[in-house]
Amino acid sequence: MTNPFDDLLAANQKFAETFTLSGFDGVAHAGVALVTCMDSRIDPLGMLGLHPGDAKIFRNPGGRVTEQALEALVLGVHLLNVRRILVVPHTRCAMASASQDELRRRVGESAGQDASWQTFGVVADQEAALADDVRKVRSHPLIPETVEVGGFIYDVDTGLLDQRV
Repeated sequence: MTNPFDDLLAANQKFAETFTLSGFDGVAHAGVALVTCMDSRIDPLGMLGLHPGDAKIFRNPGGRVTEQALEALVLGVHLLNVRRILVVPHTRCAMASASQDELRRRVGESAGQDASWQTFGVVADQEAALADDVRKVRSHPLIPETVEVGGFIYDVDTGLLDQRV
């Protein structure tokens, strides 16, 4: 019986052969934190011209600033050298183009069971959600005003960021 992860483990072995990141201290060397979507079309470091060790990255469906994202940002600001925070949802996002009911139906069909109880972070108005998320970060009592916070939309078709907030 083969391990369903064999291909990834083999790739990891090759990666480890030329691994040069040993000894990093875990802080964000460029002082950047990024909240973005889990979408595989997004290369968080590449799109900002950053490298491993430069930024703290938090990903979730829709790139929303959730309680968990805020927790990560507070830790980043106070313990990991974060001085700039980017909130970056993207174009053609499933969370911004599907309804709660549609996602529940599709997941339920895929799972072969009722998914009507599951909540998803559906975004009815991406611009309003982005403004609200930036406001959440800026107004958090443990994130000082000295930290720069911006809201951007990433275009998955061009690779460009557009600052909105």
